[in-house]
Amino acid sequence: MQNVLMTKNDAVLMNGLDVQRAMDTIAALKADPSLAKFQFRARNSWINGGENRSAIRGFYGAGREDDSRKADFVFTNGEPPVLLGANEGANPVEFLLHASAGCVTTTFVIHAMAQGITITSLSTELEGDLDLQGLLAMKDDVPAGYEQIRIRMHVKADCSDEKLDALLAVARKHSPVCNTVCRPVPVLIERAS
Repeated sequence: MQNVLMTKNDAVLMNGLDVQRAMDTIAALKADPSLAKFQFRARNSWINGGENRSAIRGFYGAGREDDSRKADFVFTNGEPPVLLGANEGANPVEFLLHASAGCVTTTFVIHAMAQGITITSLSTELEGDLDLQGLLAMKDDVPAGYEQIRIRMHVKADCSDEKLDALLAVARKHSPVCNTVCRPVPVLIERAS
């Protein structure tokens, strides 16, 4: 794990990130904002009961269709027995916690690197509260999704607590997953012929 400022193949790394590549990316986006437009995709197939499988591979970004991935990333969604499944995989709301943790962590690390802050350790715990009465349409006033998500980040870095708190606020505001969850996002569900 590369947490400190070091060099690798003539690249300066901070928190495992190539500082020059980050600065080059920012410069390219400032010169041509259209390069910042990305479209990510997933395909999903139902298997049985609550089990279904998603495949993720291609995406559009930086002005072109990406070809760096040679195989699909495959994720099996399932449910625990108490929710009529057989633990085929984590359930979708657990994947949302996973996605939130990964995105907030990555956003935190990127902004720490940009501010010259070296992270020596970082771990995250997430909890989400959900009432099944919403999913099962038993009560109209109960949301079908999470009522609250709590993210606790354990961070050690070479900066003050005030800077860490400011970084946490930046991570919450600029994490694409957290931002998507925290604001209304139009979601279109339609039947394909």
